[in-house]
Amino acid sequence: MRSGILSATLAFLCWGLFPLYFHAIGEVPPLEILMHRVLWSLAFLLLVLALRRQWTWLALVRQPRVFFSFLASAFLLSANWLAYIWAVNNGHVIEASLGYFINPLVNIMFGYLILKERLRPAQWGAIALAALGVAWLTWQSGSVPWIALFLAASFGGYGLLRKTAALGALEGLSFETMLLFPVAAAYVGWLTVTGDNAFVNTPSDTTRLLLIAAGPITAIPLLLFASGARQIPLSILGLLQYLSPTIQFLLGVWLFHEAFSADRLVGFILIWSALALFGGEGLWRSRAAAKA
Repeated sequence: MRSGILSATLAFLCWGLFPLYFHAIGEVPPLEILMHRVLWSLAFLLLVLALRRQWTWLALVRQPRVFFSFLASAFLLSANWLAYIWAVNNGHVIEASLGYFINPLVNIMFGYLILKERLRPAQWGAIALAALGVAWLTWQSGSVPWIALFLAASFGGYGLLRKTAALGALEGLSFETMLLFPVAAAYVGWLTVTGDNAFVNTPSDTTRLLLIAAGPITAIPLLLFASGARQIPLSILGLLQYLSPTIQFLLGVWLFHEAFSADRLVGFILIWSALALFGGEGLWRSRAAAKA
């Protein structure tokens, strides 16, 4: 239990600190960062698979259902990554954190609409509070928080596809990056030919090293999360997941000094209240079940 909690906590801490990484390579365009993330992630993942001699799963990806399922999940994952990188490097860290606060409630709605899962009254209440918070933010700012909603929906859709996937975390991410590799390689090659490859052009060796580091920075938190998820109850995992957007939110307010008015705080408080209701009810039910 303790090692599982430690692994999951480290994973969420890494994800929470991602804005620091993307700010450090802010000179590189978001799309190019995404492509380098794919390239170096695949290199790192192939190294891990080789060390573990974990190749039997490749037989499964020949099945059309598995192939197209992971093609869809690869598209959603890359869209989510690109939107998040763009948001961080354009001063929207707080709104990006909002997307991951909303994500658990989006997962509930996907479960209800697509998997036909039943929702309990407290879950309906949490969704209503979150919807009220989004409505307040929309009214207060005069525009829908599209970045947050897109991040929540794309990652929720990705999670839905991976929920019934035939491959585990390591193998699944490896196959997704394999599918994205031709596009990433072609794009980086085109940038090189046209003289716009930031990896080649930058005078900073630090930027080059950070782009290469995208491989382990992407894969290691996922492996920690997968390890932790196998060892601890979902109720604890569900509470720990709020660590990541909380860190992102605090970075946006205190380190990057993004605007955060009292009116905007009201919308966040409504969404945080929804999460407290959702998490508290789930924890109560888990304890009641354990006692029974």
